[in-house]
Amino acid sequence: METTATTKGQVVIPASVRRKLGIKTGTRIQVEIDEDNSQIILTPITREYIKSMAGKFRGLPLVEDLMRERKLDKEREDRKFDNLKGK
Repeated sequence: METTATTKGQVVIPASVRRKLGIKTGTRIQVEIDEDNSQIILTPITREYIKSMAGKFRGLPLVEDLMRERKLDKEREDRKFDNLKGK
């Protein structure tokens, strides 16, 4: 399938593709470039897409991870300071 870019950089996604992917007026679309910088990847951000992303980032939330790292950094700094004070 082929489409043409306008002077504003807009392209029309064919109706058959929009129907297949559930793209409607107002659907947000993520735009990426592949690793080779040779292809544009368009991903419609639909409910199905959001559901598919659920659970992809399991584990401790990043804030907790950052706080734990910061606490360890502070403990190391405190030990260094205590060693300097003792001399």
